[in-house]
Amino acid sequence: MKLLEERIRQEGLILSDTVLKVDSFLNHQVDTKLALAIGREFARLFAGEPITKVLTIEASGIQFAMAAGIALDVPFVYAKKKKAVTLTEKLYSAPVHSFTRQETYQVSISQKYLGPGDKVLIVDDFLATGAALVGLVDIVNEAGAELVGVGCVIEKSFQEGRSLLEQKGVRVHSLARIASMSPGEIHFVEDIPLIR
Repeated sequence: MKLLEERIRQEGLILSDTVLKVDSFLNHQVDTKLALAIGREFARLFAGEPITKVLTIEASGIQFAMAAGIALDVPFVYAKKKKAVTLTEKLYSAPVHSFTRQETYQVSISQKYLGPGDKVLIVDDFLATGAALVGLVDIVNEAGAELVGVGCVIEKSFQEGRSLLEQKGVRVHSLARIASMSPGEIHFVEDIPLIR
């Protein structure tokens, strides 16, 4: 998605060779037109799949899951990081480790909102180590639902996340795939010439 790559080049702050800050347009302040375009792109990439639910983890994936849900005309569900006192029903849960926050937490989804018969598209903002997405894949499997695939806004292709998901047989589409980055420099996967 060229529009997304250009925004990353223009506004993304590369804090290290593994940390990219995109909070001016994706994670803190959200460019709503871009978020809706991202949702439409996920709907296009997974067109023809009988998706019944879009799934994400709170908080940074919510706007993209909602945009995809709107484009697909299906509800979206998000896994909660903390159990609220109002969450009294039976839950599906999995531990996930946050690369950004450097902490592990239990995410939960009410069994009322995900179950057998659901065809699920997982959407998230970043794919890096893959821990959060593997946790969601485990929840989809625990629910007896069918995973259609995973859509990520930005993928750090130099980290192991994609291979972890592909080893589980998961179809992965990322809109911007970063091959490498360092302060002041970023290379996307399609920028790297193929050696024949």
